[in-house]
Amino acid sequence: MNPGLYFAIGRKARDLLYKDYAQPQPLQIRYQSYDWSFDFSCQIEEVLPGLNTVFRVVVPDSSQAELQYLRDYVGFSAGIGLKANSAHGFDPIANISGVIGSTVVSLGADLGIDITTRTLNKFSAGLSLNSAFLIASMTLSDSCDSVKASVYHPLNPPTMTAIAAELKHRISRDATTLTFGAQHALLPYTLVKARMNTDGKVSAVLRQEIWQRFYVSIAGELDLRDKNSIPRIGLSMAIKH
Repeated sequence: MNPGLYFAIGRKARDLLYKDYAQPQPLQIRYQSYDWSFDFSCQIEEVLPGLNTVFRVVVPDSSQAELQYLRDYVGFSAGIGLKANSAHGFDPIANISGVIGSTVVSLGADLGIDITTRTLNKFSAGLSLNSAFLIASMTLSDSCDSVKASVYHPLNPPTMTAIAAELKHRISRDATTLTFGAQHALLPYTLVKARMNTDGKVSAVLRQEIWQRFYVSIAGELDLRDKNSIPRIGLSMAIKH
């Protein structure tokens, strides 16, 4: 009956609609026309009953160590790390999140704190409803400026066939975007995903497992509203446990 951690709220729909796509990442290195980054993470499970540790390093932007506590009806995490700033230095940051509920319904919040200025620089809250045929969530993020509602519906789990949709409203801009997408495993080791949103952007990704737990993804994106738009192509590689 454990509700999981905060980042699990809306994760199924978020992964289908955004993971592995050719989009600018918040943490990256730019050299001429290339954008690239290196992300390494390690998780040690059950250091103590219900307690996990996670270490993550993103070169050259940030690093973080996190403790996760999972028990019946409660999921809690706390982390501390460094994040690069515009002055080419690093700021110490802390992050605290918690979830209460069960595998059916859960409610959580996530807080980010800038240790140097002792200010709250991130706040989000979310609600998740889960069933065998539909996973729905609603989150308030970007310092209460964005409201998101998402749904994820598995059609055929053996082939990973599923559809998802997300409705996002930005309060300060009075702008609303609807994104919907689908995924399907053409072969046991080949996954295809595609998405489209009301801003006119169409994207697709092909993910191939080369060796056990080693994945290569090729993704592309095109802006249909921009006549001068050039398709963007991205390549990523990942080793997953």
